[in-house]
Amino acid sequence: MVSLVRAPAALSVPGDILAGATAAGRPLGPRTAGAMASSVCLYWAGMALNDYADAAIDSVERPARPVPSGRIPRRTALAVATGLTGVGLGLAALSGGRRGLGVALPLTALIWAYDLKLKSTPAGPAAMAGARALDVLAGAVAGGGNPPWHGPGGGGGAGALSRGAAPALLVGVHTYTLTALSRHEISGAPARLPATTLAVSSATALSTVLPTLLPAGLSSRRPLPRDAVARTAVASAGVIAYLGTYGRAQMRAVRDPRASSVRRAVGAGILAMVPLQAALTARAGAPGAAALLGALHPVGQRLARRVSPT
Repeated sequence: MVSLVRAPAALSVPGDILAGATAAGRPLGPRTAGAMASSVCLYWAGMALNDYADAAIDSVERPARPVPSGRIPRRTALAVATGLTGVGLGLAALSGGRRGLGVALPLTALIWAYDLKLKSTPAGPAAMAGARALDVLAGAVAGGGNPPWHGPGGGGGAGALSRGAAPALLVGVHTYTLTALSRHEISGAPARLPATTLAVSSATALSTVLPTLLPAGLSSRRPLPRDAVARTAVASAGVIAYLGTYGRAQMRAVRDPRASSVRRAVGAGILAMVPLQAALTARAGAPGAAALLGALHPVGQRLARRVSPT
């Protein structure tokens, strides 16, 4: 069951919520914790649904996966996906009420649409990017915002969501590159693809850390406040870890775009979500929480040696 839901890869999920909630102004609290638990369940549901939907393809391309290998019946994978979806939506309702469901429902719809229909279409990468962006916005809602389709009520909701838009966009762009690469895990990729995703990842990293570096550069003649120094340091460390893992793996794929290199880049990119989220959390003003989140990255790397995140 751990392999079916890619359990360790779920370490890449809570940071979406934390980055969104911090941008909205309220990084920690019961609603944030509930949104994290909901998102983890929906992520695991998507992984189980993926194996249900891909059973025929996996029997040829990935026969060691739980469903084609016979370790888990296909109907069980669907039941797990359905059950975890229900739990995820229930947690979203319990922790965030109508506001929580206002994001969790479209997020769930995107997950199921991607796995059952959109994955192999040109819309696939955009659908997955949209799902991760919505996950960040779920954090912004948990941090005090209202989904835009719930109207202006709720005091500051529009402002909170607008502040959450930037991290949602950056996480979405990262996810798009990752999904585009993942389509070539079996057959290998043309070298121009990892070269392009590397360029986009580098731009993503720069866009993430630049808002913390600019004030430091402009204030070179006077000492920065301690909290600004902490934000800059933690955000910079997160970006360095992001490029040092995902960026380096993509560079290897440029030099050797065979399937094995692309798979390693995809695995690195899934886990590199964590330092990217940590950098976004730090730049939004919660360097302590960001540092704790960043500590999950090496844990995920070790666990990935036992259970593949892809």
